[in-house]
Amino acid sequence: MSTGKKFHLHLVSDATGETLISIAHAAIVQFEDADPIEHTWALVRSAPQMEKVLAEIRDKPGLVMFTLVDKDIRELLINGCHALSVPCVPVMDTVMTAMSTFLGSKTMDRPGMQHVMNAEYFHRMNAMSYTLAHDDGQGVGNLRAADIVLLGVSRTSKTPTSIYLANRGLKVANVPMVPEVPPPEELDDIGSVDDTDGPLVVALTTSPERLVQIRRNRLLALNEEKETSYIDLDIVREEVKKARKMFAGRGWPVIDVTRRSIEETAAAILNLYYDYRPNRAGRSDASGSGW
Repeated sequence: MSTGKKFHLHLVSDATGETLISIAHAAIVQFEDADPIEHTWALVRSAPQMEKVLAEIRDKPGLVMFTLVDKDIRELLINGCHALSVPCVPVMDTVMTAMSTFLGSKTMDRPGMQHVMNAEYFHRMNAMSYTLAHDDGQGVGNLRAADIVLLGVSRTSKTPTSIYLANRGLKVANVPMVPEVPPPEELDDIGSVDDTDGPLVVALTTSPERLVQIRRNRLLALNEEKETSYIDLDIVREEVKKARKMFAGRGWPVIDVTRRSIEETAAAILNLYYDYRPNRAGRSDASGSGW
């Protein structure tokens, strides 16, 4: 069995490196045999720091990817990599050049600008606070303050999807659909497509077989009872069926998460949000993202 192609991957950033890491990982997954040994260098903003980075690259040569805006620091890395005969990729340059040309203006060349504690930052923190306080059915008396309300039976990825959306600045409440327990009464007054001032209600569902597998793994992780109605396939099928029937009766959009990642589910929810709530998404129409 092949163990993959091992190689050193140096990620050099003048900020936290989150953007660079995301781009690198998005590229890596496209190569089935890629097996990188990652070296992440964050907050590199001085010549002495760069010299330490170059020393490590010299000892462990490999592909270098970077996001650096200071011209002198960039030049140190590029020249150093050239001297070591290692590839050096400025991952944001194409985007920055295109944007500069389109806007007809130059960049400010200030590192870490995406993490400045501005109004947008505090907006996202407020969204995260709301989302954490309204996780798994908490705070149901304040659902109307949400941007999005997620519904679904247990283990349909409501919480991680909510957190992902909160990082995009959206206040998300998630409410579990529990067998024999009616949904919160407040849902009767929100969630319709015509209610453009209220939150968008989105229902999540999945295949019963997949749900049983996830729940069984959850019970094993908690060292709890292995045989229970919680993972009985026939009971779970009926649970999912009743939930879907209720969702359809309320006219709520339903997303099947069986074969979706958290990111894909969130993207589908965002598309619904932009279509149904353009005024809440900071847009004048549904043709752009508003972010």
